[in-house]
Amino acid sequence: MSILVGRDTKLLVQGITGREGSFHAMRCREYGADLVAGVTPGRGGQMFDDDIPVYNSINQAVDETGANASLIFVPPAFAADAIVESIDGGISVIACITEGIPVMDTIRVVRYLKGKDVTLIGPNCPGIITPGEDFKMGIMPGHIHKAGRMGVVSRSGTLTYEAVGQLTDLGIGQSTCVGIGGDPVNGTNFIDVLDLFLDDEETESIIMIGEIGGSAEEEAAEFIKQEAAKGRKKPMVGFIAGRTAPPGRRMGHAGAIVSGGQGGADDKIAAMEAAGIRVSPSPSELGTTLDAMLKENA
Repeated sequence: MSILVGRDTKLLVQGITGREGSFHAMRCREYGADLVAGVTPGRGGQMFDDDIPVYNSINQAVDETGANASLIFVPPAFAADAIVESIDGGISVIACITEGIPVMDTIRVVRYLKGKDVTLIGPNCPGIITPGEDFKMGIMPGHIHKAGRMGVVSRSGTLTYEAVGQLTDLGIGQSTCVGIGGDPVNGTNFIDVLDLFLDDEETESIIMIGEIGGSAEEEAAEFIKQEAAKGRKKPMVGFIAGRTAPPGRRMGHAGAIVSGGQGGADDKIAAMEAAGIRVSPSPSELGTTLDAMLKENA
């Protein structure tokens, strides 16, 4: 079983005729995703990879193919409009890979999402993958994943790959891996994904990878603490990147900045430990930390 996407998901790619869009659309298809359409305004009527139709609009693509998930590779200036078009077109799961979208654009999109039965992953994210159902919509390397019962949620794409590679090497498979993105504002947060993992009967343990900046990790830790008090809990390992970053220095992601005495690694780590999450001392020990916890629990 998986969360959000799986074998029944019909994928379309917005920006499929561009360099990044075409490359990653092929990788998703090769992994097993049911790629049914591409959307590029002005390119309607073309074919991608000989048999995938390209449409001018989301509405056309959805009407003719039944697509219900969209992977977005659209330049930053147009990405917000592309997300809104997917929402209005009836797409239920959207992963926006685009980096550099103006924060105000994302804020408007997130406000537009309220009250709608749509999940937006990202922007500025690696996407989502469900190894057990051979489905990938994103830019992550598919070959490092292994089907299993470990859920992974992360703000960092590369640290997600690091964690997954370690887990696979240890023989620990993954149910679903979700990269929520590192921008200060995003469509899906840690709590959204953790709630889904706690509900998923086939996700037995969870890794959460956070970063300095913002308060999302502390809020997620408090959520886990409250749910555990109700008896709703699963073994969890966490990691916070950026512990040695100088205060006020932006480190990589737009959201990874500490200011005003908030967003520091030590406070996040303390909150996670207080919630019963075992924190890995380094990214290279995420797999072994989880492996040790699972063996202790067994």
